[in-house]
Amino acid sequence: MKSRNKRRSTLALGLLLVTGSAGAWYGLRSEGTGEGLASGNGRIEATELDVATQLPGRVAEILVEEGDFVSQGQVLARMDTQVLEAQLAQARAEVRRAENAKATAEALVAQRDSEQATAAAIVSQRQAELTATQKRFVRTETLVARHAMPQQQLDDDRARLESAEAALLAARSQVLSARAGAAATRSQVVEAQSAIEAATASTLRLAADIDDSLLRAPRAGRVQYRIAQPGEVLAAGGRVLNMVDLADVYMTFFLPAGEAGRVNLGQEVRLVLDAVSGYAIPARVSYVASVAQFTPKTVETASEREKLMFRVKARVDPALLSKYVAAVKSGVPGVAYLRLASDAEWPEHLARTLPL
Repeated sequence: MKSRNKRRSTLALGLLLVTGSAGAWYGLRSEGTGEGLASGNGRIEATELDVATQLPGRVAEILVEEGDFVSQGQVLARMDTQVLEAQLAQARAEVRRAENAKATAEALVAQRDSEQATAAAIVSQRQAELTATQKRFVRTETLVARHAMPQQQLDDDRARLESAEAALLAARSQVLSARAGAAATRSQVVEAQSAIEAATASTLRLAADIDDSLLRAPRAGRVQYRIAQPGEVLAAGGRVLNMVDLADVYMTFFLPAGEAGRVNLGQEVRLVLDAVSGYAIPARVSYVASVAQFTPKTVETASEREKLMFRVKARVDPALLSKYVAAVKSGVPGVAYLRLASDAEWPEHLARTLPL
């Protein structure tokens, strides 16, 4: 599964909080900001995420509908994995074949080691035979010189000596041959082990690809759109679902330079939404732009748009969001109020906040 943190969703998410039949509708925006307070119009926004495919393939099943609340790690959709499963079975067969090749090579190593030991024993035997033949030849040569033994015996012993020397050379060659064979079979063991590791890595990769074919929610939130449908073939990175993170909700608004310069990160904010009756939503400043910009025309009047403004974000308390998560709706604008003076008091209509 591939999840991408996109732009902050321009689709506004408002908190439509039902406070009960006893709640009265207050003209919060008409009551003014009061001394030491600043305000700015804006919209509630949230982090938007795409649930996308890691690999190209066909969408097998989508398990959620638009508007469903999902938890982190929940399976939202499945991709067709028939080809991947066949490749995984092939890779596992390659592992078994490499393991058999390694076992065969290890058996050959044992055989070559045995042959080398046998050849070494034969060398010792031929060396002993050569030593005995040399001593006999020396004795025969002495006796022939004294005419105590015929010349023919000396010739026969010389032939035996030469034969013993040749046999020793042959035995030593067999040792070298057995040693080379053992080294070759040991390289086959290493090669088979490498094949096992490569095939095992392929199985792990394919298993991971199959697991990634289960598209899971990267965070807890709500499904916003079904972008693809079952049966569609998508490229790598193809989007299947769009969702919003309801734990990261904030309002973006704009303040003139004189007021923005007095805003600090973490500063307390009160958000008043058009759809909320009688309560302000507590939030805190999480971002203040370092570069001024023109205020978008959807926020301020034409005359105000001529002024350079600074963008400010006020993040809603995640604990408050988790309590009212089922009431989160889209498309609700509002006003953000900031207390610029430390000794300024919140007006009554802004001091009345949602209970946590």
